[in-house]
Amino acid sequence: MKHSIVITTIFHPSDAVKAYAGLPNTELIVAGDKKTPADWAWPGAKFLNDEDQNSVGPALAKKLPYNHYCRKMFGYLAAAQSGADVVVDTDDDNLPKANWGFPGFEGAYEVISEPTGFVNIYQWFTNAPIWPRGLPLDLIKTQFKTDGARLAERCNIGIWQGLADDDPDVDAIYRLTSDRPCQFKSRSPLVLANGVVCPFNSQNTAVRRELFPLLYLPAHVTFRFTDILRGLVAQPIMWLSGFSLGFTEATVTQERNPHDYTKDFVSEIPMYLNCRRVIDVVSEAVSAKDSLESNLHKAYVGLLHAGIVCGEEINSLEAWLSDLQRVQRAGV
Repeated sequence: MKHSIVITTIFHPSDAVKAYAGLPNTELIVAGDKKTPADWAWPGAKFLNDEDQNSVGPALAKKLPYNHYCRKMFGYLAAAQSGADVVVDTDDDNLPKANWGFPGFEGAYEVISEPTGFVNIYQWFTNAPIWPRGLPLDLIKTQFKTDGARLAERCNIGIWQGLADDDPDVDAIYRLTSDRPCQFKSRSPLVLANGVVCPFNSQNTAVRRELFPLLYLPAHVTFRFTDILRGLVAQPIMWLSGFSLGFTEATVTQERNPHDYTKDFVSEIPMYLNCRRVIDVVSEAVSAKDSLESNLHKAYVGLLHAGIVCGEEINSLEAWLSDLQRVQRAGV
C-alpha cells in the first residue's frame, strides 16, 4: 500500500520532518502557509507552496483561511492525487520511533465494547492520571475497566491512531495543572466497537483511502478544536460504513513546539462545551442508507443547526468534497 505522510509547518525543517523524509516506501508532503519560510526545502519532501495549493485544490483555495491548521488539507489532496492508499497525518514535532508504523487495516485485534459512550483510551496504555484532548471533562477522573476487552475479533479498521510518548496529546487543563511527561507502555493494538467513542487527533494517524473524505479539517473553528471535531464527526459515520477506530502503542516521541497554555485553553473552550453534543448531533443526522460523503455533509448541516459550526463551514466542506472527488477521479 502506498503511504503518504502529510504535515503542515511554519518552521524550517525539523528533526521530525527530516526523519519522515528519510523513511523508505513513503512520500512526505508538506503544506506551507503564510508564515512558512519562503525557502523551505528538504530532500525527499514535496513542498506545496501557495501556487501548488491553488492548483491541487482550486475550489478549496477560495474558501480556506491562511494561518490556520486546515491548510494541511492541500496535502491530503496531493496525496490522493498521487494515488496514496493511506494518508498518515502527523506534525513537525512528532519524531518517529524505531517501531513507527501501523498495523494492518484488516485483522484480528482486541476490541473494547464496554462501556458505550466516551472512554479514556490512555488508561489502557498507562496508569498515569492523564487523558486525551477532547475527553469530556466530567470523565477525566473516571476509572474505566481496562481488563474487559474481547480478544482476537476480526476487525475492519478505517483509522489507526498511534500514541505519542513524552509529551502526548492532552488538553490545556492537564498542561496547566500537571504537565507531567508520559511514557506509555508497550501493548497490542486496541479497537473500539461501534458506540464506544474516544477523541483522536491528527498527530500520528493513518487513514485508509475509502475514508479520505473524513480527513476534512473544520476550517472555521478554533485551532485546538479542529482535529478533535473532525475525529468526533468521523466516528458515527465510520460505524455506519463498516469501519472501526483503532489505537496503537506510542510510535512517535513528541518534542512539542512552543505553546501558550492559556491561549490553548481559550481555543479549547468550544471543544469542552460541545464534545458530547457533537456525537449526539452527528449520530442523529447520519443514516446507513446514505453514502459516506452524504453522511459527512449531513453531519455538518446538523452541527450548523446546533450552533457548533458556522455557515462558512458548509461551503468549505463542499469545496473539499468537490476537489477530492476531482483528484481521485484523475488518479484512477
